[in-house]
Amino acid sequence: MRIFLILFLYTINLTGQVKEDIFFQSANPFAMSDVINDLNNQEKQKVYGILTLPTDSLSNQKYPLIIGVAGSLAWRDHHYEYLNMYQQAGFATFELKSFKSRDVESTVGSQVEVTTAMMILDAYRALEKLSQHPNIDKERVSITGWSLGGAVSLFSGWLPIKNAITKDVSFASHLPIYPPCFVDPENTDFTDAPIHILIGDIDNWTPAKPCIEFVKKINKKGNVGLTIYPEAHHSFDSKSPLEQNEDGLSFKDCLFKLTEDGDVLMNYLSLPMSSPFMQKIGFLFCVEKGVTLGGNPVAREKAFKFALDFMEETLKK
Repeated sequence: MRIFLILFLYTINLTGQVKEDIFFQSANPFAMSDVINDLNNQEKQKVYGILTLPTDSLSNQKYPLIIGVAGSLAWRDHHYEYLNMYQQAGFATFELKSFKSRDVESTVGSQVEVTTAMMILDAYRALEKLSQHPNIDKERVSITGWSLGGAVSLFSGWLPIKNAITKDVSFASHLPIYPPCFVDPENTDFTDAPIHILIGDIDNWTPAKPCIEFVKKINKKGNVGLTIYPEAHHSFDSKSPLEQNEDGLSFKDCLFKLTEDGDVLMNYLSLPMSSPFMQKIGFLFCVEKGVTLGGNPVAREKAFKFALDFMEETLKK
């Protein structure tokens, strides 16, 4: 046992990093309205993620932290490239495992097994847990995510849902990457922490055009920014060649109302999509199957640089 511990510590010193599985209690609210109106009665869910501390992490130093949230295709290679970049720059990272915690591999084509509401709750419960970690500076924690994870990064800044979960901790910044902006919030109260959206101008999965109006509407405090990359599809920051995903849901013709109570309303009928069945009905009015995704080298390089600069600016001042 003694030899094992010595070898274990030696391995940590060689890699310069410490990885730790962090477990915490969350729940399974289907809709944001479930969080806002009935959080205490939601089915409980054990969730975990992987915390990575950078070089010299065996010291008592407190590190700024970046929580990463994957999209409907779960964790992909380019997501890990971001985390590795952040780690090399001296940030701790947390790989939130919302899908694996629920034994789900993908939500492409359905979007019901793991929802934005579940993942926002997971993110805040993770933040509460990690805020108690001896090597994490709880005042310097950012959240970033891609696609569905971008929705989590973006709407974790929406105050009605944030305040329903916790008033004790907050994210210092939000970096949503190609998030769904096709939501028109009735209540436009968002955090005053920096928010910046990165998206491609020819994304037909989560289109860029609604992000322009969305940012105009919520940017009352001047803290919300938007960068649109030309000739860039969904997952433009990956190295993958362009491909068609026939199961992916294209929301290019959708604009859903978001009520103050967290109900997302169908186009035309204005009925809340508060269950898998109602969401399926709501999607019939505007959603098409079949999306394009793949990398754009120019946009990828710019996005990685922007992401690192954004984290340096918002977490290391």
